[in-house]
Amino acid sequence: MDEAVGRTLAEKILGDKSGGEARAGDIVIARVDLAFVQDTTGPLTVRQFQAAGFQGISDSLCAAVFLDHAAPSPSQELSNDHMLLRDFACDTGCRIYDVGDGVCHQIVAESLARPGELVVGSDSHTVTAGGLGAFACGMGSTDVAVVLCLGRTWFRVPESIRVLVTGQLAGAVSGKDLILHLIGQVGADGATYQALEFGGSAVDQMSVAQRLTVANMAIEAGAKAGLFPSDETTREYLREQGREDDYKPLTPDADAVYERTVEIDASRLEPTVSCPHAVDNTAPVSELKGTKIQQVYIGTCTNGRLEDMAAAARILKGRQRHPQTRLVVSPASRKVLLEAMTAGYIGIMLHAGAVILPPGCGACLGMHQGVLGDGESCLTTANRNFQGRMGNPKAFVYLGSPATAAASAVTGEISDPREFW
Repeated sequence: MDEAVGRTLAEKILGDKSGGEARAGDIVIARVDLAFVQDTTGPLTVRQFQAAGFQGISDSLCAAVFLDHAAPSPSQELSNDHMLLRDFACDTGCRIYDVGDGVCHQIVAESLARPGELVVGSDSHTVTAGGLGAFACGMGSTDVAVVLCLGRTWFRVPESIRVLVTGQLAGAVSGKDLILHLIGQVGADGATYQALEFGGSAVDQMSVAQRLTVANMAIEAGAKAGLFPSDETTREYLREQGREDDYKPLTPDADAVYERTVEIDASRLEPTVSCPHAVDNTAPVSELKGTKIQQVYIGTCTNGRLEDMAAAARILKGRQRHPQTRLVVSPASRKVLLEAMTAGYIGIMLHAGAVILPPGCGACLGMHQGVLGDGESCLTTANRNFQGRMGNPKAFVYLGSPATAAASAVTGEISDPREFW
């Protein structure tokens, strides 16, 4: 390719980290800035690290361990895994975020990832940090073990799909509805090993919280990464986290070459739900009215941020959950929980009949804290709804926004949040 041709965000970041002119299709050896593991895949990473005879963590990267998926631990076996991870962090000097600190992807956004960085984790939703303008992706446990020791790894530079979002998200329609709509449009494998790069007037107006939600679900279309530009909105978010010095501007070149462009008019989007048992099985809420819901779950790495708590509280204020519908809420981090308490959102939810779980992954992966019964349906703000995702293959999982979830908790059936907004 002619070197005069502009570069995508993926090409810019991987080129910078490999010290060359990275182009789509190239194989590069890139320096990793942040590598992390969590408590379901992390134990295998540690065991592979030890089996390989690695002696320590590369001093060229930041390494972190998170105890978030089984938090607090529901079993002896998982408690033993937690012990393994704590010991590993102590022995190697890794940062450790223990039970109750929150979901790895939320803490990475709050405290660790920076625009323009290369981030890898032993979790597929590592892509979340793309909302800050980082190239972030999940990797296998053994691959992450190698990264922890060497501080670098190889990549095939992905082709990029330009997602041009114009107009403006309005009212109860959010970034979650945008990404569900996109996945329904392109399919669960529509962006396999490609980078989804978001831009347009609607993206310029989106908060970082919304961007993180969209980036989080890029993997549900098969994407290697979901990337947003780093702009003044990014700077303001980092300033709010007390780390404005981590900011750097980052945008794609105007003449960057994309595999294709997908155009979406945000002003025409409706509240959208993903139906069992595939994320790309989407429909507007208007087509699902009357679908009974036995549990609503608000939280996860997708929608457990303060802005999500605010949207749910706006609808729940002065209302009660339906008597036949459980309402379970898990803020994504200790910081979010404290801020939601100060803002009054947690009190509103408790008065509405919610159960508040500790910061962490909670019911999302079906390990504990909200496993469904046979034949039950849950509307969750999570990112996956395959059969058995929430712990019971005989249950049904729907995905929606915090606003849709809150409205559905009030009515006991899938409902349009615009009617409550």
